Amino acid sequence: MNTSSDKIREQLRAYIMSEVLPGERPENLKDDMSLQSSGVLDSMATLRLVSFIEQRFGIEVEAHEAGIENLEFIDAITAFVQRKQRANGVKP
Repeated sequence: MNTSSDKIREQLRAYIMSEVLPGERPENLKDDMSLQSSGVLDSMATLRLVSFIEQRFGIEVEAHEAGIENLEFIDAITAFVQRKQRANGVKP
């Protein structure tokens, strides 16, 4: 399922708010907020996020792709998901 960037971003934000930052105010999670280097996502939370991304968006995340370059910001994760979907020929 190829998903628009707004829908991807919305689903990522909802996942992070419910699974990683329960009780946090939604307006405190910005799309350009550092997630891994700030400690919001520790190693276990990153693994759970990768699992969510794979299941929800129908892509496979390789181990070397699970670093800061792809998973540091919601905007970066959104772009990463879209690149993977295009590379895999996932249709809208």
